[in-house]
Parts: sequence; C-alpha cells; structure tokens
Amino acid sequence: MMTCFFRALAAFAALSHCLSMVQGFSTISSPHGRKLELNLKNRVGTPSSQPWRWQSRIFLSSDSQEDDNNEEAINEGDDDGTIDINSDDRLRRIRMPRATGIEWGTDLSFSFVYVRDLEPSGAAALSGEVEVGDQICELRPVIEDGDDGEVVSLIGAPFDEVMNAFASLGRKVKDVDLVFFRGTKDELKAACKGGSLSDQDEKIMVTVIQNKGSKEEEIRYIEAKAGCNVRQLLTDNGINVYQSVTRWTNCKGKQLCGTCIVNIVDGAGSTNRKSLDEASTLRENPESYRLSCVSFAYGDITVETFPPIKAAQWTR
Repeated sequence: MMTCFFRALAAFAALSHCLSMVQGFSTISSPHGRKLELNLKNRVGTPSSQPWRWQSRIFLSSDSQEDDNNEEAINEGDDDGTIDINSDDRLRRIRMPRATGIEWGTDLSFSFVYVRDLEPSGAAALSGEVEVGDQICELRPVIEDGDDGEVVSLIGAPFDEVMNAFASLGRKVKDVDLVFFRGTKDELKAACKGGSLSDQDEKIMVTVIQNKGSKEEEIRYIEAKAGCNVRQLLTDNGINVYQSVTRWTNCKGKQLCGTCIVNIVDGAGSTNRKSLDEASTLRENPESYRLSCVSFAYGDITVETFPPIKAAQWTR
C-alpha cells in the first residue's frame, strides 16, 4: 500500500514539473507577494490597470552626464513606457513564445528574479540570446494581431509577481517580449538611477514591540541592513527573545532549541520562507510566529517579542 502511494506521489511530482515547463515558469513561489520599495529612484512606477500586476519602483538609466540630459527618454524608453535597451549594452529585448523554457530563480529575498536554468530544447535556449544568470526586467505580451500589450516592469519584482505575470497572460497571447539584463543583481541595481551598489547599502526599519499589553509595553525602532538575522539584530540591541529559563539554556542561535520565538506582526512578506523544520517546530502556533535565529529581514518588519506560545514550546 505504501509503495503504491509513493509511486503515485512521484508520478504527480513529475507531471507537475512537466506542466510548469510547458507554461514557461517554475512552480516554486514565495508565500507572500509583496512590493519591494528600494530607494533607487524617487519616482513611482505607473499604476497598472490590472491590480495584480507588479509595478517596479526601480528604473534603469545611464551614469553619463550626456545621458542625464535625456533622463526622461532613458527612464521612459519609448512613449509606451518600455525600457530603452540602448541606455545600457547589457540590456536586450527578445521576442519568444510564452512557453519560454526558462527555470526562474531568486535568492532568499525572493526578489530580483533571474534565469536559473534553461531547457535545452526550449525557446530561450534556442534563441541563443538568453544565458543563465540573466536578470528579468520587463515583460510585454504580443497580442494576436501583432500589437503590443501592456508593459509589466519586473525589475526587483518578487518571485510571485513574476510568476503571476506569466500565468495571467491571456489565452490568445502566444508570444512575449522580454527584456533581460546581463549581470548580477548588484550590477542591475547599480545601473538604476540612484541605485545602491550592494545589499549592504540598503537600510530597513525593524519595529520591536516588547511586553505587549502590559504597563511595561515598549516600542523600539532599529535601523538595520537588509538581509539581517532577526535574532542577532535583537540580541545585539539588548532585546531578549527567550522566555523563562530558556534565556540561559538556549542554543545560542544554532537552531537546536526552538525557543527564540517571535511574532512577525507586520511585514512577513519581507522575510525568508519557513523551512519544514521551523514550520514543524511552530506547528501549534499562528503562521506569523517565527524562530528568530533562522529569520532574515529584507524589508521593514514589525516584531513582537514574548508572544503567547503553546505548551509544546515549553517542553523543549
């Protein structure tokens, strides 16, 4: 009976993978779609008529003084808001079938989606224009009569939004225009107007609520680097994340005791996903509860220390 079950499970997984490649995107997704607000330019993208669609707050430009005189043309590209690929020789626009044959990837920030792998017989690989590591910047559907559809800027977009951009294409859309940037995430950000050179320059705000609901309730605001470890940040600022005797008996952040529990009351989408081990450890508690030792913040979050926990955590 168990053998049949595992065979069926393996067959289902294989079928899911095949279907995802037919549609041209990976089935992996992050649990929280979110907008990444990097201070790379002080102008917000044009709102989309389709509410699900990501509108990037990041715009490509050149650093040269001559191009600065044509800033509007660089930022807007054509009149329809597309990226001007002539502004940087690392940019390329490619038309291909919607089933691209691309496996998309991202880092723990679940943003700045790049080409993780190429199906050898897929449209992207056969074009000879796409390479592993290329960053996706823009998608535009090609309508059946040859006209171009609405531009979707994807620079810095969360993984979910990139997948939604492909999944939500109309049935009549057979081809898409994609703009890629040949370079790393940091190089792409540096190419943007006012861009940061690395994640180390990006700052986030972590709001910490201590002793919630009591007379000793206190709220602190801590500026930190994007990608910081939540436990390390709190303890470095003198904030205790351990309840009762676990303050002295914990594992020092080695993910062994399961007692550094916090509640991410706001901004959960700006943190990394829960692992299976973490989810199992916190299974009796609300979804927003995290082990701070394995939680990383990539955007502004609000953290509550000493949240009410279930009995299982007290037995560790």
